[in-house]
Amino acid sequence: MKYAKLSYLIAGALAVPSALMTHSTFAQEASVEAEETIQVVGSRLSVRTATDGSAPVDIISGEDLAASGITETARALQYAVPSFNFPTSSITDGSDAVRPASLRGLSPDHTLVLINGKRRHSSALVHLNGTTGRGSSNVDLNAIPISSIKRIEVLRDGAAALYGSDAIAGVINIVLKDQSEGGSITANAGQTYIGDGDQYKVHGNTGFALGDDGSLMLAFEYHHKNKTNRAGPDPRQQYELINGEEDPREETFNRLSHHVGDASFENKAIFFNANMAAGNEGELYAFGGYSDRTSQSGAFYRRALDNRNLTEVYPDGYLPLLTPETSDFSVVGGYKFLLADWNVDASVGMGTSEFQYRLENSLNASFGPSTPTEFDAGTLELNEVNASVDVQRFFPFVNNSDLSVAFGLSYRENTYKISAGEPASYENGGYDGRPGGSQGFTGFKPESEVDESRDNVGLYVELENMLTTQFQWGAAVRYEDYSDFGNNTSWKISGRYDVTDQFAIRATANTGFRAPSVQQIYFTNISTLFVNRNGELVPEQSGTFNNISPVAQALQLGALQPEESQSLSFGLVWSGDDGLSVTVDAFQIDIDDRIILSSSLIPSDSPAVAAALAAAGADNARFFINAVDTSSRGVDVVATQEFDVGSSLLKTQLAYGYNKTEVDGVNLPTILDGLEDKLFDNVEQTRMTRSVPRHSGSLSFTSIVEDFETRLGFNYFGDYMLENNAGLQTEFSGKWVVDFSVKYKMDDNLSFNVGVQNLLDEYPDKQDPSNQFNGIFMYPNTNAPFGFNGGYYYGEVTYSF
Repeated sequence: MKYAKLSYLIAGALAVPSALMTHSTFAQEASVEAEETIQVVGSRLSVRTATDGSAPVDIISGEDLAASGITETARALQYAVPSFNFPTSSITDGSDAVRPASLRGLSPDHTLVLINGKRRHSSALVHLNGTTGRGSSNVDLNAIPISSIKRIEVLRDGAAALYGSDAIAGVINIVLKDQSEGGSITANAGQTYIGDGDQYKVHGNTGFALGDDGSLMLAFEYHHKNKTNRAGPDPRQQYELINGEEDPREETFNRLSHHVGDASFENKAIFFNANMAAGNEGELYAFGGYSDRTSQSGAFYRRALDNRNLTEVYPDGYLPLLTPETSDFSVVGGYKFLLADWNVDASVGMGTSEFQYRLENSLNASFGPSTPTEFDAGTLELNEVNASVDVQRFFPFVNNSDLSVAFGLSYRENTYKISAGEPASYENGGYDGRPGGSQGFTGFKPESEVDESRDNVGLYVELENMLTTQFQWGAAVRYEDYSDFGNNTSWKISGRYDVTDQFAIRATANTGFRAPSVQQIYFTNISTLFVNRNGELVPEQSGTFNNISPVAQALQLGALQPEESQSLSFGLVWSGDDGLSVTVDAFQIDIDDRIILSSSLIPSDSPAVAAALAAAGADNARFFINAVDTSSRGVDVVATQEFDVGSSLLKTQLAYGYNKTEVDGVNLPTILDGLEDKLFDNVEQTRMTRSVPRHSGSLSFTSIVEDFETRLGFNYFGDYMLENNAGLQTEFSGKWVVDFSVKYKMDDNLSFNVGVQNLLDEYPDKQDPSNQFNGIFMYPNTNAPFGFNGGYYYGEVTYSF
C-alpha cells in the first residue's frame, strides 16, 4: 500500500473556499476518485471520497492558484481561503520583504507549514514594527513558486499531537507537482490602474521519467515587480531658513518624498520533486528548492534640515532605502518501504533562511561628509534539521473493521545566528554631535551577535478506525522533550458520524503547544524607530532585548516558556445528490501564556529602567514575554454547487469565515518597580484582538463555455481596528473587492488569460487626520488586508506541452 505521512482526514474538496476561483478542485477530485487515493493532512486512513473526514480541510489546486492571476503564493492563498490573512505593510523594515501571514486570526507562528507532509523551516526575520503578529516569525510562502504546486491543503484544526510545535491554528501542507512528463511555461505582466506596480513574471515546470515508475519535476520562477506608492505630499518645511526667510527651494521641492506602498523586488526560485522505485514496494524520494529575493522599500524621509542629514551629501534630503536580500534553501530525502506489514517512512531534511540587511541612499551622519552611503547592516540566519521515522499498518479490529496504528520518532535541531553589520552601520563617529549608525536601519552591533542552537525529540502514537460504515474515530498523543525548557505532552481525539448518506456531523478536541522560537529566545538589536510622543513621530533608539540580555536580567524578566492550547471544533457536512455541498465548522481555541513582544519601557518609568537602558545605549526597551491568555472563537462556512446550463458548465462557491479573539487574562512577569502593567498596553491588546478582520468571505462564479472560461469573484474583507501610541483607536470598515478574468484556450497547448483584480478600484478607509503624519500616511500602512494599491489589470499566456 502506498503510504504518505500526512495529517487530518477531512472534508477535502467540499471545503475549498476559493475566493477568486471557483470550486474546480471539487470536480477534479471527484473525477479521479475511482483511480487515485488522495490522502490529505490529518489522517492515515485512505480517503474514499472527497468529503470523508472528521475535521475541515480546504484543498486548493495549483491550477486554481495559477488561474487567479495573482503572482504571489501567499496572496493567492489569502484569496482562496477566507480564514487566511496576509496583510500589506509598508515602512516596517524587514517586514516589507517578508510579510506576516496567519490563520484563524491567531499569530503567524501558530500555523505549521509542511511541504509534501514534511515540516518547512520558518524565516529568520522577526516582525518588529507594528504589523499583525508583531514579535513572531513565519514561513515565507512566497519563496515557493506557484508553478511547483500541485495543490495546497489547509487543515483548519489543531494538530500538535501529530506534528508537534506550532500547529495550534492549523496546518498548511503544500503538495508539489510530480508529473513524469509534460509541463508548462507562463508569462504574466500587469500594472495598477495608476500605472505603477508594474511587474512581469515567467514561471513554469516540466517532468521527466526516472526508471519505470519514478519521476522528476523541475519548476522555476523569475518575478520582477516595481514599487507602488500611495504616500501623500509632505507639507513640512524642508530647508533651513535663510536670514529668517523661506528657502526658495521650498517651492520646487518634490513633496512626494516618501514611499508608502508595496516594495519593489526581484525573486528567483527553483524547486524539484523526485521519486523512484527501490526494492520490494519501496520508494526513494527527494524534494527541495532554492529562492533568492532582493527587495527595496523606503524608510522615513530625512529632510534637508534634519540633523540626521548632511547637506554636503544630500542637499535636498534623502529617502533611506532598505534593500535586504532574503534566501531560502531546503532539501529533504527519504525512503518509504514495507517492513513485514508495516509501512515505514524514514526521512531527513534541512532548511536555511538567511535575511541580510542592506541599505542604499543612506548615510551615517556622525561620520561627517566622508560617510558611506551604502551599508551592510548585518545578517539573520536560521538553520533547521529534521529527521523522522514514521511507521503505520492496519490491524483487524471489532465489527470486521481495520484499526490503523501509527507511531513515529522525530528529531529537530534549530540554530539561530545574528552577524554584526559593518562598523559604519552602527558606530558613532562623533561628528558635530550627529546621531550614529546607518539611517533607515541601524546595523547589528557585535553585542547583538549570537550563534545558539536547541534540539528536541518527539514521539507520537496515533490510532484511527472506521468502526462502521457510518462512524469513524481517531486518537493521538505526542510527547516532546526540548533541550532548553523541558517537555510537553499533547493529545487529540476526533470523530465523525454519517447520519444519512448525505448528512454527517464531526467533532474534534485537542491540546497543543508552541515552543518559543529560537528567534524569540535569542534575537536582540537596537534600531531607530519612530514613536508617537504627544502626537509627533519622534526617532528613538529602540532596543529589542532577548531574555538572556543584561537588560532583561536586570529587570528580572525570567526565561520564556511554551504556549499551551486547548481546542474544540464541531462541524456539519451536507453532500447532496444534486451536487450541492455545504460544510459548517465552529471552533474555539484557548491559548495560555501567549508570547508577545512587549510594549516599550522608557527611562522615566523608573530609575532601574533608566539605568538598564543607559547601560545598553537605548532610549526604550521591549522584550519577548509569556504574558497573555486568549480565547478565539469562530465559524467557517463553505457551500459549492455546479450547474449544467445548456452546453456550458457553471461552478459556484460561497465561503465565509468569522473569528474573534479576546484577552482572558494578562499574566505579566513580576519585574522591578512594579512596571508589569506597562508591558502590555492598549496598543498591543488592540493589535492582538482587532487588527485582523473578524469577518471575511467570498462568492465566486466560473463559467466554461467551449474554449472560454470566465471567472468572477466577490471577496469581502471585514472591519478591523488599529491603535497608535497616542491612544487613538481607528476602525476601518469592511470592503468588497471584485475580480474578473477571461481565459481563452486556443488549442491543447496554447491559452491566453486577461483579468482585473480589484475591478472597482477599492481602497481602505483613510486614516484619521491626526494619525496621517502630516497627511503622508493616508492609508493604514501596517495591516491593510487587501493592500492599498487600487485596481490592477494583467495578461498572461501559457504554453503547455
